[in-house]
Amino acid sequence: MASRSYANLLDLAGGGDLLDIPHTPRTLPRVMTVPGIISDLDGESDVSSSGCRERKIIVANMLPLQAKRDIDTAKWCFSWDEDSILLQLKDGFSSDTEVIYVGSLKAEIDASEQDEVAQRLLDDFNCVPTFLPHDLQKKFYLGFCKQQLWPLFHYMLPICSDHGDRFDRVLWQAYVSANKIFADKVMEVINPDDDFVWVHDYHLMVLPTFLRKRFNRVKLGFFLHSPFPSSEIYRTLPVRDEILKGLLNSDLIGFHTFDYARHFLSCCSRMLGLDYESKRGHIGLDYFGRTIFIKILPVGIHMGRLDSVLNLPSTSSKLKEIQEEFKDRKVILGVDDMDIFKGINLKFLAVEQLLQQNPDLQGKVVLVQIVNPARGSGKDVQEAKKEAYLIAQRINDTYGSSHYQPVIIIDRPVPRFEKSAYYAVAECCIVNAVRDGMNLVPYKYIVCRQGTAKLDEAVGRQSDSPRTSMLVVSEFIGCSPSLSGAIRVNPWDIDAVADALNLALTMRDSEKKLRHEKHYRYVSSHDVAYWARSFMQDLERACKDHYTKRCWGIGLGLGFRVISLSHGFRKLSIDHIVSAYKRTSRRAIFLDYDGTIVPQTSINKTPSPEVISVLNALCNDTKNIVFIVSGRARDSLSDWFTSCKMLGLAAEHGYFLRWNSDSEWETSHLSADLDWKQIVEPVMQSYTEATDGSNIEIKESALVWHHQDADPDFGSCQAKELLDHLESVLANEPALVKRGQHIVEVKPQGVTKGLVAEKVLLNMVNGGNPPDFVMCIGDDRSDEDMFESILSTVSCPSLPSAPEIFACTVGRKPSKAKYFLDDTTDVVRLLQGLAASSNPKPRHHHHAQFQVSFESIVS
Repeated sequence: MASRSYANLLDLAGGGDLLDIPHTPRTLPRVMTVPGIISDLDGESDVSSSGCRERKIIVANMLPLQAKRDIDTAKWCFSWDEDSILLQLKDGFSSDTEVIYVGSLKAEIDASEQDEVAQRLLDDFNCVPTFLPHDLQKKFYLGFCKQQLWPLFHYMLPICSDHGDRFDRVLWQAYVSANKIFADKVMEVINPDDDFVWVHDYHLMVLPTFLRKRFNRVKLGFFLHSPFPSSEIYRTLPVRDEILKGLLNSDLIGFHTFDYARHFLSCCSRMLGLDYESKRGHIGLDYFGRTIFIKILPVGIHMGRLDSVLNLPSTSSKLKEIQEEFKDRKVILGVDDMDIFKGINLKFLAVEQLLQQNPDLQGKVVLVQIVNPARGSGKDVQEAKKEAYLIAQRINDTYGSSHYQPVIIIDRPVPRFEKSAYYAVAECCIVNAVRDGMNLVPYKYIVCRQGTAKLDEAVGRQSDSPRTSMLVVSEFIGCSPSLSGAIRVNPWDIDAVADALNLALTMRDSEKKLRHEKHYRYVSSHDVAYWARSFMQDLERACKDHYTKRCWGIGLGLGFRVISLSHGFRKLSIDHIVSAYKRTSRRAIFLDYDGTIVPQTSINKTPSPEVISVLNALCNDTKNIVFIVSGRARDSLSDWFTSCKMLGLAAEHGYFLRWNSDSEWETSHLSADLDWKQIVEPVMQSYTEATDGSNIEIKESALVWHHQDADPDFGSCQAKELLDHLESVLANEPALVKRGQHIVEVKPQGVTKGLVAEKVLLNMVNGGNPPDFVMCIGDDRSDEDMFESILSTVSCPSLPSAPEIFACTVGRKPSKAKYFLDDTTDVVRLLQGLAASSNPKPRHHHHAQFQVSFESIVS
């Protein structure tokens, strides 16, 4: 049952009673898909738009624009923000690609001016602004994003009132409402058949749900620029499932590092029960028939942008000025936002330790700390800033003089050319964040240390002079894995950071040169254009099968998702199958047990009186042969179906078979040698002892290792290891090792449920009663063998005519079956419909008149 806060998503986010959100008082022109035809976008568009330019819609919290009022005219003036990654990523697209941006402006526009501004932005910049009401913007961005999501994603839990804000449902509702407004703006301009939508960052994690609900086949990618926390942290979020399901309505989800992706996949496994696998080198999650791909690639920098800044006369002039200011001193550079996660205070403590432990460096080393403006507000930021200044003052008082300050804090807006000059001068750059999604400071530092020919000429440096750079980076930032030549540190270990700084300053120039060259090769080849191009190529690959399957949406509110299945796959209608049932007279019916006629979640696995009754009704019809085909042991099946005299039973996936209650159990001759069980059981036992929550199920013909109650990640890891181990030790044994849903099973080779279906059907043919109606219902992987076997068996030339075939899986999921039923209740209802159409007569073991042994069928 949906909770009170998001049971009806449209009421919540579309301006219901929870928040007064006015609809934008303007409508952008609809997309012209072909000349003269305007798409109204009510559902999926069937109009081809091959004549249009390729379009990408980039959606982010903020548009890549600068806004300011003209003092003279009082009109708004807009310009591109050249430093925005959203603007720079266009370089990764082909020149004829049209890029549309959807997002908010950094300035607040009065409602009376919004129509005019929106039209100007669309005409001049291809930007669609989302004018959030002031109160909503505050609750959405400063509230839920900055006070709840951002700290949590950086591993900070609100354990007490002084340690972050507790979850506030009003702020969550504002977050959902804001996401809905962003989605509405995308819907105003999208051509859903052709456009690709790329959503950025944690501000918009439920937006994919709104777009997928409106356009089931929308081509949608999402990239998270922040860390994704471990499942132990993320699971504390009260709306954890809604956000995960929102992200899973994307086709491709991107992360900077494997760690972030691994944490996300672990959360999907632990909280939603989803498994993932690598498909031709790409990680994929199967989600209701859709494959959601995972992309791991850190963003890069814009090389051309940095080079152009380095070539400015103001840059070379500033560089000379800085060189003169710090003549005979080594500069360590830090460039960070002022927030609690950037580790500025820890960095200062490490410099203090460096100067204390190395008196010879006193007077020779300067840390220049450039502080970018804080993106959030709150007492934690103010406290961090206050502490940083106190530590810097203490260091300068202890080790400084009238002509020397060991720590210089530049706390003002610093223009790009000045930052670039500091990068170019610094012997070492330190990024000491305790947690950061990516951080491009090291990349910029490397490029600036490389310099340009024009800069070399301006400062009088030989173009072939060796270039060096040294990086000290926290192991908790996203760029760390890509910088193999950097000195990685634990920022909390002050001594280690001080030692790393000392090593960076004293390392031989030849070593610095090698490290710099290695880094520069990577940074220059993996720039922002490479990142954008690679992401979009993977998004196109992820969406290529959109129109080869049928799609429909299910679920309420933020639980909405799309089921994607093959075109021939449909729900089995009772009327349809009853019609076929009535006009046939030689029927074979195969039913799985667990998950088919008894719910998987049921603690009591005994068949209900309702199931027994309907099976007896079907078995008493002389035109029917009915079999339960299960992985269960034969003793259990015998006990449960004692009252079903005419019911056929196949136990342990067909290793044992009984035609009716009066016949003996027959054993498959395919693999009479079960000596391998003596090898398997000790191996499984050792994994059971090592894996809490696992157990072994011992069958007569098979051994099954269950890990459903173990830790999901560890259980899955152990299952893979066990699978490899058993395949190795059983290489020359007549046994098959298979991995299923939370199990690893070893059974005799050749024994499958499919073989049971084949034997029964051939038995009917050889007895002069070729089937004209075959129905098979099952819910798991082992039943797929039955579906496949039925299709191949009934196509054999010995049959006078092809029978009516109804292969049906339980649950809407990819299958070899043509039909599906939703659950066990549907299955029982269908069986009751067939039973009501039967004409039962007293029968005396009708099977026996054409029964033959297993051996004769196989041979």
